[in-house]
Amino acid sequence: MRIRAERLSAILKADLAPLWLVSGDEPLLVDEAMALIRTTVQARGHAERRVEQAETGFDWRAWMAGFDSLSLFASRRLVELCLPTGKPGVEGGKVLESWAARPPAETVLVISVPRLDRAGLAVKWVKAVEAAGVLVQCWPPGLERLPAWIGERLARHGLKADPETLAWLAARVEGNLLAAHQEIEKLALLLPVGALDLETARACVADVARYDVSDLSEAFLKGDAVRFCHTLDGLRAEGERLPLVLAVFGGDVRTLYRLERGLQQGERLSGLMTSLRVWESRQDLVERALRRTDGQCLALAMRALARLDRAAKGLLREDAWDELKQLGLILMRRGQAPAFAAL
Repeated sequence: MRIRAERLSAILKADLAPLWLVSGDEPLLVDEAMALIRTTVQARGHAERRVEQAETGFDWRAWMAGFDSLSLFASRRLVELCLPTGKPGVEGGKVLESWAARPPAETVLVISVPRLDRAGLAVKWVKAVEAAGVLVQCWPPGLERLPAWIGERLARHGLKADPETLAWLAARVEGNLLAAHQEIEKLALLLPVGALDLETARACVADVARYDVSDLSEAFLKGDAVRFCHTLDGLRAEGERLPLVLAVFGGDVRTLYRLERGLQQGERLSGLMTSLRVWESRQDLVERALRRTDGQCLALAMRALARLDRAAKGLLREDAWDELKQLGLILMRRGQAPAFAAL
């Protein structure tokens, strides 16, 4: 059987398969699926738990031989097997096929692997496991689905947010589900059950620090030079790590560069925005920033970012904070081109 992670809870209530394969690249979703299976299995009497990670040199035969007899102290076993590469090798594949054909008595095996593509799903051992048990696919929500995903998780804590608040939260985490989870848990701890509006969410989610790297990004995309400089100076004064600031700013510049190149090749802006994972709530800002610059300026900015990275790592004597400010101002059409060309 093959299911999406969203159906896992219902499937576990209906029946407890002896074999599970959890596939996905999103750590939060994989961990949650594994935890749900583990809790259910243990609640049904599988008190003994074994955890293994099959890496290079893993002895598959010895591992399989260890299940010939039950533990003296537990009548049922839960076995968790992690395959970091998703490829057990020839021997491992045969062992897993054998397990699927004749699962050891009173034993539930849960295997975790990275996301399986079409070729991975067609591998013999995977098909055997799917036929004998349950394949759980942990896929992250798409861009358009993320606000609803956040809303569903807030609802588990008794919080109900309006669409504007959900869109703001989705834009803030920018697809990082672990960050979204942390923000949701924070809101649940700070707020009573009930409605959640945008003003309250902003007040609770805002970092303890006065200045936020996300504010720098917003100021840059809006072309607000005064706010950009003020925020950058504040981040520096508060001891924010330059590599983090550079990563956020550089991400915006790289997005603009790729959009510009795509447009030059005749692609549509809406399609490019989607492929580059530009959140809908930020698309207007990004489009406005794109109008203020051009391909040549962005190409030079990409070279400047490489120089800033070296300066941030102490490989150059220049003041990377000042050069970052200069680069931002020029991209916002507030600086001098000759100085920019020298970066």
